[in-house]
Amino acid sequence: MRKKGYKPEQIISKLRQADVLSSQGHKVDDICRKLGVSDVTYYRWRKEYGGMQIEQAKRLKDLEKENSRLKKLVADLNLDKAILEEALKGNY
Repeated sequence: MRKKGYKPEQIISKLRQADVLSSQGHKVDDICRKLGVSDVTYYRWRKEYGGMQIEQAKRLKDLEKENSRLKKLVADLNLDKAILEEALKGNY
């Protein structure tokens, strides 16, 4: 089965639709069927994006991307440091 990869804006929109359907008395499995997602996906989205605005979701994704970039930088610097320390010891 192909992964669709919804954007955060689309997810929040679908969660709002789910809220409307839920307030109309629909069950979770009916809601998931109408949204075109599994119940596991629905609950994962609810956990991650529940109550979020679109701007907040965009900011969250930007911060996650920046955090990943910084972690890579720190890993590279630590590797460089370890190489230089090894060279200073003369154990090469």
